Amino acid sequence: MKKNLRNILVLAMGLMTTVSFAQDWNVDSRTRIDMGGDNDKMTTDQRATVGATWGGSDWGIHVSSDVNYTLGNDDDASMSIYEAYASADLMGFASVTAGRQAINNGSGALMAANDWSVRNTWEGMSFGFDLDMADITLGYHSSNAGGVDEEDAGNMWINAGGEFSGWNVNLLYMTDESQDDAATGIDISGEVMGAGVSASMNTDHAGNTMRVIGLSYALNDIGLNVAQTVYSEDGAFGMSDGNMGSGTAQENWASHGNMGHLGAGDEMLSYGLSYEMAGISMDLTMHGATSTNDDTRDVMEVSLGYSLSDNAGLALKYATDDATAAGIDSEATYMWLTLTVNP
Repeated sequence: MKKNLRNILVLAMGLMTTVSFAQDWNVDSRTRIDMGGDNDKMTTDQRATVGATWGGSDWGIHVSSDVNYTLGNDDDASMSIYEAYASADLMGFASVTAGRQAINNGSGALMAANDWSVRNTWEGMSFGFDLDMADITLGYHSSNAGGVDEEDAGNMWINAGGEFSGWNVNLLYMTDESQDDAATGIDISGEVMGAGVSASMNTDHAGNTMRVIGLSYALNDIGLNVAQTVYSEDGAFGMSDGNMGSGTAQENWASHGNMGHLGAGDEMLSYGLSYEMAGISMDLTMHGATSTNDDTRDVMEVSLGYSLSDNAGLALKYATDDATAAGIDSEATYMWLTLTVNP
């Protein structure tokens, strides 16, 4: 047995021993089969997340760990701490959480745990205020990015969310010690005449913007949706801590499971339909993007899910990404089969 795999098994047994004494525990197992390209080679990745929680009425401790393993390759195995934090009540007025935390705020365009592949976590402290008018969280994260006494990888954020007259509103303000400007996000959603209306307006640390306006309508078991996405022309929008990537199409599909952000000045029209009944869910979405230099990109996403039981689900995702840039056409196909189990 390879040395790194043996070490992982030893650590896993130690974690399971710790879990056995916890008040609550959870396990999330995901087996993901990559059947992209010409389907001549399938790669199977296994990720298991084991978590344990201890606590009382006014305090709590949570620890979870990720084990990642590529089947058939003993050298491609790793184990890491996913979350490790402690929480306490502050005299009934607020709560404080300290440690490594996975946080999702708003639409996730600026700040998201990104559960697909690349995990985003923040190490620091957050204070939660459950007010009558809104839920407000104030947080601070700081870490050393490699230099001596350089705390240059820190963030401070404030997030406020609540419901006002039937409309869900979320506001996020996020600074970065290595950036001059703060990133902001405003998300609004509600219902008008039986149709769902949503808007997400985001600005990154460089002042570049991304705006998404969506409309949805439910017809029995079928849902219809359409959305328009517009990027500012001055620079490419990008947030490394969000739920979408800013790299190449292949990198975005592999690390985030989506098509990623578009370029500066690009616009995209998306439309699709969904269906859900008796444990079966289906989703079809088409994206058509255009740029200021007449480049085009057409993406189709098809998802099929089935609930095997209350503890297990099977999902298939298929995507085609056709792009034309500088007169050159490119076409790529991506497909994943995922088995998720939660005991």
